Amino acid sequence: MALKPTPPHEAKNRFLKDKQPSVTRKTLKNYRTSIRQFCDWLEDERVRDLNDLDSELIQRYKEHRLSNVKVITARQDMMTLKQFIEFCEHIQAVPRGIADMVRIPSVSKDDEICDDLLTRDEAIEMLDFLEKFEYASNRHITLLILWKTGMRISGLRALDLKDFDDGRPALELRHRPTTGTPLKNKEKSERDVLITAETAEIIRDYIEMNQNEVGDEHGREPLLTSKSGRVVETTIQRYVYTATRPCYYNGRECPFDRDPESCEAMSWNASSKCPGSVSPHALRRGYVTAARNAGQPKDVTGERVNMSGTVLEKHYDKGSSAEKAERRQEYIRDI
Repeated sequence: MALKPTPPHEAKNRFLKDKQPSVTRKTLKNYRTSIRQFCDWLEDERVRDLNDLDSELIQRYKEHRLSNVKVITARQDMMTLKQFIEFCEHIQAVPRGIADMVRIPSVSKDDEICDDLLTRDEAIEMLDFLEKFEYASNRHITLLILWKTGMRISGLRALDLKDFDDGRPALELRHRPTTGTPLKNKEKSERDVLITAETAEIIRDYIEMNQNEVGDEHGREPLLTSKSGRVVETTIQRYVYTATRPCYYNGRECPFDRDPESCEAMSWNASSKCPGSVSPHALRRGYVTAARNAGQPKDVTGERVNMSGTVLEKHYDKGSSAEKAERRQEYIRDI
C-alpha cells in the first residue's frame, strides 16, 4: 500500500482531532505537548515527510529525550509517541510495523515514585501564616482546600458556589465536561467531601468578603474566582508555589542560603524555582500521608481523594518505616 506524503505537524493535528472525543482536556493537552516536541525535533533533523520515519530516527529521539528529562518522563513521551505512530500507520503516513519499533524506556520502582510532598508541620505553619496575614484570600482558600481534602486541582476548579454545602458541611465534586470542568476519572471521580466547621467558616468568609461575583463562560457560578471568571489551573499552581516557599511563611528565613532580596524565586512567575516550593500534587501526597499517620483507614482515605489502594500505597503514602509501624501497633496481637 502506497504511503501518502504527510508533514509531521499535519499528522499531529489529525491525531489530536481523532483523540479529542475520548480523552479529557488535560490528557489532550499532554498529548499535544509531547507530539509537538517530537515534530519540532523532526524539523530540526530536516525530516519534512513522515514517509521518511524509520527505527533509527525513533531511537535517536528516545536518546535525545533521555538526555534531557527524567526517565519516567521519557517513558511517558515514548508511550504517547507509540500511539501517534500507530495512528500514522492507520492514515498511511508511515510504513506498517514502524510503531512496533518504538522501544519504551524501562524504569525502576524508585524512578516511578515521586517523593515530593508537603509535610503536615509545613502545612500547619503555612496555613497559620495565611490565616493571619491573608485570611480568606484566594491563595488562602486554595491552599486550605487542597490540604484539608487532598483533592486534585481539577476538582478544585470544578467547584461551583452551589457545590459548597454549608449545612453538613461538604464540598460536592461533580463531572461537568460539557461546561469546561471535567474530573480526571469522569463520573467515578464524583463524590461529596466532608469538611470541618472551621474550614467551612473560612470558605463562607471568602464568599462574603473576597470572592469576585462573576460567572464563567458557561454561565456557571464558580466557587474559586478571578476577576474574569473561574480561576485557571496555572493560577492555582502559582498560589501553591508562592505559598510553599519556606521564606514566605517562616519570617523571611531561607533554608537554602539564598538572599530573599535577590532570589529569582521571589517573583510570581518564577516561584517554582525555589528548592523548597512544591506543586499542588505535593499537597495531595502530604494529605494522604498525614491522614494515614493519623489513623484514617486506607479505604476511607482512598475514597475521599478518589484513589485506588494500590496507587495510594505506591505513590502517595510517604510515611516513614517508623510511622507505618506505629499505625500497625494497635492491631498487633501477641500470638
